[in-house]
Amino acid sequence: MEKTPRYIAVEGPIGVGKTSFAKRLASSLNYEMILENPEENPFLERFYQNRKQAALQTQLFFLFERARQIQELRQADLFEPVRVADFLIEKDRLFAELNLDSDELKLYENIYAHLTIDAPAPDLVVYLQAPTDTLLTRIQQRAIKSEQQIERAYLNQLVDAYTGFFHYYDGSPLLIVNAAEIDLVNNDDDYDALLAYLLTVTRGRHYYNPTPSIL
Repeated sequence: MEKTPRYIAVEGPIGVGKTSFAKRLASSLNYEMILENPEENPFLERFYQNRKQAALQTQLFFLFERARQIQELRQADLFEPVRVADFLIEKDRLFAELNLDSDELKLYENIYAHLTIDAPAPDLVVYLQAPTDTLLTRIQQRAIKSEQQIERAYLNQLVDAYTGFFHYYDGSPLLIVNAAEIDLVNNDDDYDALLAYLLTVTRGRHYYNPTPSIL
């Protein structure tokens, strides 16, 4: 029997449901949670109002927080805790390249180079993907005030950036999930089917294209 992954990272664009799925996954496996907590970023609402003006502050706040979390992870006993995270530190540059101008990106890269970020590789990365229309619908449904200002054009760019990032990603075993037609939060059949499948992934790249369940 294959070994259950001890460190799982869940990724995907805004609105795809990565945090909700990660929380449910951690509960099922009785794993510790590592959350990105975007609501703690004081610049995020300003970023959605005016991306250009607030991009650098928003990006650096996330970078410092992720570096701190990774440092705490490295200092912990890696042979005991088991974890689910709703972010992958390597994707930080994805947002930097998307949102910063050339001078800001140079500053970001300089700061990143001087931070001590030695992130442990996850045993499994789960990438949830969905088209822009689906993301917009879910963002509207969950009704987080700051997110209601997100523009379709930005989501399109974000979806493309994630697609490009994971096309080349080879840092860990990768499961790419088509999450457009399934409900991993409220539908037990959808969730249980994905959970059973992801626990079989131990190496390589896999694609999960499910048929949605009807309750």
